Amino acid sequence: VQLVESGGGLAQPGGSLRLSCAASGFTFSSYVMRWYRQAAGKERELVAGIGNTGGTTNYADSVKGRFTISRGSAKNTVALQMNSLRPEDTAVYYCNVRASLQNYWGQGTQVTVSS
Repeated sequence: VQLVESGGGLAQPGGSLRLSCAASGFTFSSYVMRWYRQAAGKERELVAGIGNTGGTTNYADSVKGRFTISRGSAKNTVALQMNSLRPEDTAVYYCNVRASLQNYWGQGTQVTVSS
């Protein structure tokens, strides 16, 4: 299993970023995909999840209405569109899949929201 995130960077408050995760090594269409984040000095937290068909999504209360998770048009990708960014969204963002009773993680991508 391999997960590779991209798309992080610096954004101003109120701005937008789009993260992407390229997945390989497993049957992508069979698994729920999730995005987590971890801010400095804090525990990793679930940001959003999407069902294997893309028909079901869930979000942390802190990002509802601002973030959108989707299975990308490119094969075996999952995206996280982040709008109306806030300084408290600053964190390392990780792509996640639970397969064969094991958690797999990407290397993470840094998102910094600052003026």
